[in-house]
Amino acid sequence: MSFPFPLQSNSIIGVVHLAPLPGSPGYRGSRQQLLDSALTDAQALIDGGVSGLLVENFGDAPFTPTAVEPTTVAEMTAIVSAIHSITGDTPVGVNVLRNDASAALAIAAATGSRFIRVNVHTSAVLTDQGWISGRADETLRQQRNTDAGSVSIAADVGVKHALHPDGFDAPKAAVETVGRGLADAVIITGSATGAPLDRDVLMKVREAIPQTPLIAGSGVDISNVAHILSVADAAIVGTSLKVDGDVDREVDVARVQALIEAANQ
Repeated sequence: MSFPFPLQSNSIIGVVHLAPLPGSPGYRGSRQQLLDSALTDAQALIDGGVSGLLVENFGDAPFTPTAVEPTTVAEMTAIVSAIHSITGDTPVGVNVLRNDASAALAIAAATGSRFIRVNVHTSAVLTDQGWISGRADETLRQQRNTDAGSVSIAADVGVKHALHPDGFDAPKAAVETVGRGLADAVIITGSATGAPLDRDVLMKVREAIPQTPLIAGSGVDISNVAHILSVADAAIVGTSLKVDGDVDREVDVARVQALIEAANQ
């Protein structure tokens, strides 16, 4: 399977951070406002020139460690479908936090989305939800047995907001994630949302998996995007594209345009 963003493409994947969905602790009771906010951010990202979008239930913290509620799947399917109506040929991806790859695949298949992000695809990590274990076996079998065969899997290695086992080695983990977990792309992040990643680690992972799309997953902004994309093939960017760089505010199209310009220098 090929990832929607080719090697050496300098692609910027803009994040649509959904506000709290129905059923989550932070939900405030306005589905229309929730949808309007998502569409506004998606349009701003597209107008700014991103290569793709990633839609995630960012506002649903604290997240469930396993399967999300059916309500979450239904709401995300409706929102992602609406986003597709304005994206044209721009690839759209889905991330169901904290780690519901099954739901993400179902949403992607139902909406025609091109890829999913899986925070823990292989191995296990300790998070604020407790231990989360990868379910690559289940995810890949679902991908094969449902109408999701065209949906690519981008898997985190050394995922943020988590503690990793002693002796964790990102390059070796990346090789396992691709070779045994059969991920289509690998994502490397910093320690938290918006936190910068270690470029040295990124370079070592690049050397370990030279033929696999490599994506920077956090901390990318106008000051470092060209430097990061000299190693990675793409970057998932959310926080730095918001007004004043505040993850809880709306997307600023001028910031998106400035980042795209910096990425192409």
